[in-house]
Amino acid sequence: MIASITINNITHKINLSKPIDLSIPIKNGEENPNCFWAPYPMFEPYKAGSFVGATYTGAPVNFYNVKINPHGNGTHTECVGHIATENFAIRNCLRQHWFKARLISVKPSKIDNGDSVIQKESIIPLLENMDDCTAIIVRTLPNDVHKKTKVYSGSNPTYLEVEAMQLIVEKGIEHFLIDLPSVDREEDKGALLSHHAFWNYPPFGTKATAEDLKKVRQHCTISELLFIDDSIADGDYFLNLQTVSFDLDVSPSKPVLYDLLL
Repeated sequence: MIASITINNITHKINLSKPIDLSIPIKNGEENPNCFWAPYPMFEPYKAGSFVGATYTGAPVNFYNVKINPHGNGTHTECVGHIATENFAIRNCLRQHWFKARLISVKPSKIDNGDSVIQKESIIPLLENMDDCTAIIVRTLPNDVHKKTKVYSGSNPTYLEVEAMQLIVEKGIEHFLIDLPSVDREEDKGALLSHHAFWNYPPFGTKATAEDLKKVRQHCTISELLFIDDSIADGDYFLNLQTVSFDLDVSPSKPVLYDLLL
């Protein structure tokens, strides 16, 4: 099943029958990544009187309650509502779902305080000739399957220096995806510099004015905790970014890539 997509008078072809899923499945219990000390996902059959909503008990259907923390349990996509005092919901901010995207692999650097960071200098050569890409996907190195179940809480994981995020914004990127828990340091006293830079939202502790809100990049998203297998080559793709219509700042998500055939 071949689809043709035209951007700025250039037509690209993709094979819709060969999706490349970059999401980490959310499972019941501890077989999930964990960050920011979030509780693990919990799936439980609904119970009412003698009814138990699980076919293994003899019920005619499975009927489960699901408890998750999207930011802490797996692949998710967030909007500016993650840091704003105003009510921005992912279902309203993410209104388009297809984008030309570039996948890059980056080796973080150690800085003076011992933190592992993605620096501006390491991504400059990877962002040349973006050719209508409005999304970027970052795979951090080294890369292995343990990212699917890694406990990040309390480990001060790799993050982006704000100068790197500012460059990404300058390049016109509207959707940023990465295999880390956050684009910011695990503990930074609420500054979240890269989040604020990406959405052009006033600093933490500063009330946004009406003029500030006009400049906020409300349609832009950040996706975190992806898993990008080594078999997927760096380069340009088409991205389909799927979310649930939660009335929240965030949703579990399913980023799917498609190879460019032309």
